[in-house]
Amino acid sequence: MEGCGRAAPAEDAVRYRLFAVPGAGGEERLRRCADGIAVRLAPLLAAYIWQRQRFRLRYVPPCGDTPEHIGGSTLFGDNVEDEWFIVYLVREISRAFPELAARVDDNDGEFLLIEAADFLPKWLSPENSENRVFFYKGELHIIPLSETEEQQWEELPAEGLTISEALTLLSAHSEEFLAAEPIRRAVYKRIDGYPEKIQASYHRAHCYLPAGIVAVLKQRPSLVAAAVQAFYLRDPSDLRACRSFHTFPPEERVMTTVTFTKCLYAQLVQQKFAPDRRSGYTLPPPSHPQYKAHELGMKLAHGFEILCSKCSKVSPDLKRNVFRGPLWERYLHSLKEKDYFKGEMEGSAKYLELLRMAEHYFQQSVNKPESSVEMSPGDEILTLLRTTTFDVKEFEREATCLPPEDDDSWLEITPDALDQMLKEATGGSQPSSNEEEQKYDLEAVAESMKAFVSKVSTHKGAEMPWSSDETNVTFDVDSFTKALDRILGADSEELDSDDLDEEEEFNFSDEDDDDLDAENQREDEEVSPNELIGSLKSYMDEMDRELAQTNVGKSFTTQKKRASSAKAAPSQNAGLGSEEEDAELTPVDVDMNLVTNLLESYSAQAGLAGPTSNILQSMGVYLPENTDRIGSSEGAAE
Repeated sequence: MEGCGRAAPAEDAVRYRLFAVPGAGGEERLRRCADGIAVRLAPLLAAYIWQRQRFRLRYVPPCGDTPEHIGGSTLFGDNVEDEWFIVYLVREISRAFPELAARVDDNDGEFLLIEAADFLPKWLSPENSENRVFFYKGELHIIPLSETEEQQWEELPAEGLTISEALTLLSAHSEEFLAAEPIRRAVYKRIDGYPEKIQASYHRAHCYLPAGIVAVLKQRPSLVAAAVQAFYLRDPSDLRACRSFHTFPPEERVMTTVTFTKCLYAQLVQQKFAPDRRSGYTLPPPSHPQYKAHELGMKLAHGFEILCSKCSKVSPDLKRNVFRGPLWERYLHSLKEKDYFKGEMEGSAKYLELLRMAEHYFQQSVNKPESSVEMSPGDEILTLLRTTTFDVKEFEREATCLPPEDDDSWLEITPDALDQMLKEATGGSQPSSNEEEQKYDLEAVAESMKAFVSKVSTHKGAEMPWSSDETNVTFDVDSFTKALDRILGADSEELDSDDLDEEEEFNFSDEDDDDLDAENQREDEEVSPNELIGSLKSYMDEMDRELAQTNVGKSFTTQKKRASSAKAAPSQNAGLGSEEEDAELTPVDVDMNLVTNLLESYSAQAGLAGPTSNILQSMGVYLPENTDRIGSSEGAAE
């Protein structure tokens, strides 16, 4: 049962749970809240087209550490906007019902925190975030670690909060637990624009459909989602039912307007499909002005036929007389109060169409018993066909004055538009093209890179140090040198046969080995740590002198080279002076080499994404275009 244990939601599903804060009431109160929520949200949800499953609340009894609550789980499939619409609904519910605290998660866990990952406090991690994130009174709250937990977290895993403990803390300290402004802003940005955003997510297109499907969609516009999914996820056994269309033959087809979500429309239009010749569905040539409408209608008809072929063949319950009583009256009053009928005259065709959708939502989400089995889309379609009368001639008359379909140019995204979308998603801003703002400070580039490299990094990525005062870094020279000896020094017991042969060749005796071991032991006892560090530095200096004469050494820019290039004054002391300068190696100019290599790497990207631009842009540094290369290429073209 949902609510028991800590099982994560299914993939592509969002789980929502609303708990009563302490003292707000028990089961009866939760059930009344569920009814009130359904009535309040009816104007939004009655006509909403869900990708896979609808939003629905039901009472869940207590189980284990999870107290009783109302909640549910919705499979959103490929349309992630359904998930964020549910986040908006949950937030609004917590605002309208202050006695409820809500949690939302999916198979990724706390996806609200993922959305605000750039602004989370250091102590918050996937391991300790369970049961700490709530919507309460319309705002996002995060319950922090207690002082004891915070001190013990690194050493001993602190016990996670139970939901009951979290609700007690939240009701007592809600103002203190309010999430930081940047966190709330990042989450609210994803749900900003609802409910007006719903209409923007729809796409209306002309489709050439069998009259039966047109009649069904007038009664249940939301069934278009199930039909698109059936066609989109079809398999060879499904297509056998489409060799001869028993339910929706192609003889009586009419032009109509179908409302999709943009996700459903993209899934349908991007599928390449040729109908079976035995089906009777034929398409005009691609140059035909209504080719797209014929193709969309053909695909949608296949989806409806597949749904009907999978129905249970058992006569479903006909429409029950449930539209009576105080709950229905409250529900209908809420619809009229929120202008659901959009000023249509009672009894008009548009009014009755909206009323049928509202009745269907009432049956499925408000008045439906929790133990009832949900009717399959195929059964629902066949029931509507048996109980609905329609006039093909009327459909043909409506086809002559259809409103224009929506422009689908949003399916094509230009590279510039994609870059702009990515910048808006990451909160970045393109630097101005103003000449003064393009005076880039190369020293700032070097400092940014050095700051990035100096950060502490773990297997989770680069992290900022907590504080230089919190932990003392110690370095034991003796332990370090002994560890090097163990790694690099080979004991006599580890010598293989080849080493023994070499020892015999050079006539090493056991007495010599004993003398050497005793001498090395005395040296280890006498050498101080400072002497060891000095020896290591001299060893590194010797390596630098050797490398300085190679191509590797000559490839680096040194401070000496910079000085000579800035002021080319001939040296009068070419003899002893130059030898002394060589003896003292000039240090490598780290900043100059760093900037040079970064610019060469950025230039090699040729305007495309690459490691240099990605790293620098993540630190807020934007390099200009390589005008030297652009100028040289234009000169070559001339």
